[in-house]
Amino acid sequence: MSTSDVINPATEDLLRKVEQTDEAGVDDAVARAKAAQKQWARLAPAERAAALRAFAAAVDAHVDELAELEVANSGHPIGNAKWEAGHVRDVLQYYSATPERLSGKQIPVAGGLDVTFNEPLGVVGVITPWNFPMTIASWGFAPALAAGNAVVLKPAEWTPLTTIRLGELAADAGLPAGLFQVLPGKGSVVGERFVTHPDVRKIVFTGSTEVGTRVMAGAAAQVKRVTLELGGKSANIVFDDCDLEKAAATAPYGVFDNAGQDCCARSRILVQRTVYDRFMELLEPAVKGVVVGDPRSEGTEMGPLVSKAHWNSVASFVPDDAPVAFRGDAPSGPGYWFPPTVLTPQRDDRTVREEIFGPVVVVLPFDDEADGIALANDTPYGLSGSIWTDNLSRALRVSRAVESGNLSVNSHSSVRYNTPFGGFKQSGLGRELGPDAPLSFTETKNVFYAIQEA
Repeated sequence: MSTSDVINPATEDLLRKVEQTDEAGVDDAVARAKAAQKQWARLAPAERAAALRAFAAAVDAHVDELAELEVANSGHPIGNAKWEAGHVRDVLQYYSATPERLSGKQIPVAGGLDVTFNEPLGVVGVITPWNFPMTIASWGFAPALAAGNAVVLKPAEWTPLTTIRLGELAADAGLPAGLFQVLPGKGSVVGERFVTHPDVRKIVFTGSTEVGTRVMAGAAAQVKRVTLELGGKSANIVFDDCDLEKAAATAPYGVFDNAGQDCCARSRILVQRTVYDRFMELLEPAVKGVVVGDPRSEGTEMGPLVSKAHWNSVASFVPDDAPVAFRGDAPSGPGYWFPPTVLTPQRDDRTVREEIFGPVVVVLPFDDEADGIALANDTPYGLSGSIWTDNLSRALRVSRAVESGNLSVNSHSSVRYNTPFGGFKQSGLGRELGPDAPLSFTETKNVFYAIQEA
């Protein structure tokens, strides 16, 4: 069996060699998942709920271990990584309530009784990205398991370690064998087989829009259900009536979190022209104040990029003649370090239109509310965004007008496990998280019972 090298992005040291699953291995895993799912679905709802709570408790007991593993594998600052591991626990705990609350409906009809059932799909294939390995994995497997399905999960090749550990913790917590399997491997092998295998009834994919379109096209051959969470080029819209000091102070953390490797990153800052110069004066010290360094240090706010290949991709957007307004600091020496960078390009520049997925942000002026909305919507993406204004009516008008699935007024919040998450346009299809997520892993079955008249 072939292996892949897992590298620490802060030191460039080899962490581990991970065995790669081949197509036969996927087929074997799906067969075991199919058998396990039938047993899982037959359990009493309270038993499934208790099993998910046990899984959550196992994660809770290993939060520090999972966080340290994410620091080493992904370069996430330790404070972020602890939050991420705790988030997995919270997602599992939240969806552990689902089995006992997955109610159908009784619909009034003539001549009998009509009821609906939310039937599990069967085996669900989850394909996760490298930027938030633990958290995004849990968004797929937790509601899918809660709805009565089995899950086969392919982690990203660069960052598989925390997901592999979650699979082990699920087994330790007592989840039935075969119900939740983590299958490291290449997207062209494992991911492709998820798409083509007739017993994988749904694909949950998080990644680039380019790959997402191929997943969607492949799934169409079997009319296979998909949830897609894809790219973003989100806008942070700053109006002249907002708390400008707060908007500037928080802007770096809306885009440089996880070194900008975040599909929700507010990578376009749109500033009303009347306050543009003052905003830039306030933004510079905020950017230079971002603490970039050893991800093991509690004080670190931004770590390295995930790999040398990705570093090269990000660097291609900042050539020597790029319109750099200012930069922050980053370590030298080993590691895939890239300083927080602010650009002031023209509206038609590729840095304004393409997803960079690194610590690079563009700042553009706009004239009035209509111009700001038009500029925010001038993108094929529509995942996230922020609106800064102290005018309630403007906040409501703009939030309804911006074509985006997740907006935040006077903050940069994007994801809560108890609210829906997903994108407009080419940012994706379907919604994850929130109270309704388990329903997306079910089919609605309608049954009519005829009643004989007395």
